[in-house]
Amino acid sequence: MNVPAAGGKKRASLSQGLEALLSEHIIEGRLRGGEQLPTESALMLEHGVSRTVVREAMSRLQAAGMVETRHGIGTFVCGSALSLGAFIDPETIGLITDSLAIMEFRIGLEVEAAGLAAQRRNTDQLTGLRALLDQLGQPDVSVNDRAALDFQFHLGIAQATGNPYIASTLLNLGEVIIPRSRLDSARLFHDEPLHYEQRMQSEHEQIYQAIFQQDAECARAAMRLHLQDSREYLHQARQELMT
Repeated sequence: MNVPAAGGKKRASLSQGLEALLSEHIIEGRLRGGEQLPTESALMLEHGVSRTVVREAMSRLQAAGMVETRHGIGTFVCGSALSLGAFIDPETIGLITDSLAIMEFRIGLEVEAAGLAAQRRNTDQLTGLRALLDQLGQPDVSVNDRAALDFQFHLGIAQATGNPYIASTLLNLGEVIIPRSRLDSARLFHDEPLHYEQRMQSEHEQIYQAIFQQDAECARAAMRLHLQDSREYLHQARQELMT
């Protein structure tokens, strides 16, 4: 990341890259809850980016509930949702509630998108979806990269519908639609990390196979099962925290 920001698109890409790197450090515990992040100047120097890029990355992390800025002091890692250590933190409940609302929205959008994709996908789009699934199946992929690949898989399905409104809606929401981009989903769902990833991979594979076979109804059913399972887990987790 030692390329200076120039132009809107490049700056956005650099800020997203810095956000992804820092969020990975937080998720994997290299930056712990309550720990202060380096100063803007230190981040600029370390990553070779502008102050604007750093501030945009911090803004994204704040929106995701991962960091908080204390004016006159600095920016600190939130000690709640991602580590799940302080599980009764109101911020954790709020993050789950928001993820649940997003999941309900996704069911309304992506179930039909899967059916349309099965009817309209082309060979290049199938190849792209297959490549994403194969990458997700690799055991050495980081938590943060898995969230990004997961999002790209769902975005690829939306793009395969040929409907620009469906694709742009998902693109505008971004990785926030993926629960594991904001929460430790395996622990939240009372699952072993390996088993959780295997289940996610299996559900994605079923969606892909239905799209590959141009079976619209099967594709809708597979997507509905995938999203409704996650919605149910999120609902149960919220109930547990509120009791």
